[in-house]
Amino acid sequence: MSVSTASSINTIREMEITGKRVFMRLDFNVPLSGPDAEGEWHIEDDTRIQEALPTIKYAIEKGAKLILSSHLGRPDGERKRELSLEPVANRLAVLLGQDVTLTDDCIGEGIELMASGLQNGQILLLENLRFYAEEEANDPSFAVKLARLGQVYITDAFGTCHRKHASTYGVPTILTNRGIGFLIEKELKFLDPLLHNPDRPFYTILGGAKVTDKIKTISALIRKIDGLVIGGAMAHAFWIATGQTLPQGAKQPKPEDVDAARSILRDAKKNEIPLLLPVDTNQGFDIGSKTIKAFSDFLIKAKTVFWNGPLGKFEQQEYSKGTFEIARMLADISAVKVVGGGDTVSAIKASGVAEKFNHLSTGGGAVLEYLEGRGLPGIEILKMTTRERQTTPRPL
Repeated sequence: MSVSTASSINTIREMEITGKRVFMRLDFNVPLSGPDAEGEWHIEDDTRIQEALPTIKYAIEKGAKLILSSHLGRPDGERKRELSLEPVANRLAVLLGQDVTLTDDCIGEGIELMASGLQNGQILLLENLRFYAEEEANDPSFAVKLARLGQVYITDAFGTCHRKHASTYGVPTILTNRGIGFLIEKELKFLDPLLHNPDRPFYTILGGAKVTDKIKTISALIRKIDGLVIGGAMAHAFWIATGQTLPQGAKQPKPEDVDAARSILRDAKKNEIPLLLPVDTNQGFDIGSKTIKAFSDFLIKAKTVFWNGPLGKFEQQEYSKGTFEIARMLADISAVKVVGGGDTVSAIKASGVAEKFNHLSTGGGAVLEYLEGRGLPGIEILKMTTRERQTTPRPL
């Protein structure tokens, strides 16, 4: 597979970063638990930190001066102790085996002084960007203050690339010496072929709850795929749309979800795309044994599979069979298997066969928007024309 956008976007390995202050946007939006008896919060899952390590380590080895940045949770422009990046700084220091200095803010003269005093290979981690409402508003003056910290801009936060925020869009508008890290490079390597040249047959599995959240993606994919499998609570809207009765206890879908399901059914029929729905369930919270067999018999022919949304309430053991059995079936076939969305990634990992999947995407909403083919603001801003490449100052 190749990355079709690679020709217009610099990767970190193509950039001169030795001795340069590198403003690196990462996705450290990790789940936290706490507080404990000492009032400390703890990371429950450090996957997103682990995913960022290759790019961080490469920059350290090259002698860059690193200014790392991220958001955490939804503080809505307020400073909240429970959403401090302190647990991230502590975990990152352990994983890297070196000091990581957490700043008490993310902008200001004091932070600029700390950034300018960095030695090659040293790391600053800025405090939560979303402690400022200006981050999500893509406020120009806030972006300028962030940009003052760095000479080079690198983003490896694919999960936020669909957001036009100050750190994902405003800063790279200012710092034209810009590029992507290894995580985004890997994301594009696997997602681009889904849009342009997938091995066929190409099947998509969609689960989760809301149809309306995914209708744009489905509408875009319906002309590119060879079959669609629907499960999870999302199937409820399709049952109503086809005149079926919901299982007892199943959640009633919203009218707009039923309308969206009707639209997808029409598109699938128009494009002659097979669309499989569950034929039985386990109390409405998981696909039943007949459905598992029907889905398996259909998907076994696949050469490419994109999966977004679990097929049941897999967090509870009694409702995990459908998702896990489909995952294990796919693990045994020779196909390109790409998974998008946090819940789906968690389900694949819980099934015990994650290593048999080609790519587990770190982005949820970003993956879906990318597959709509519209481009992501945080990716598009990085693309350079030939003229831009010729006129962009290169580091000395």
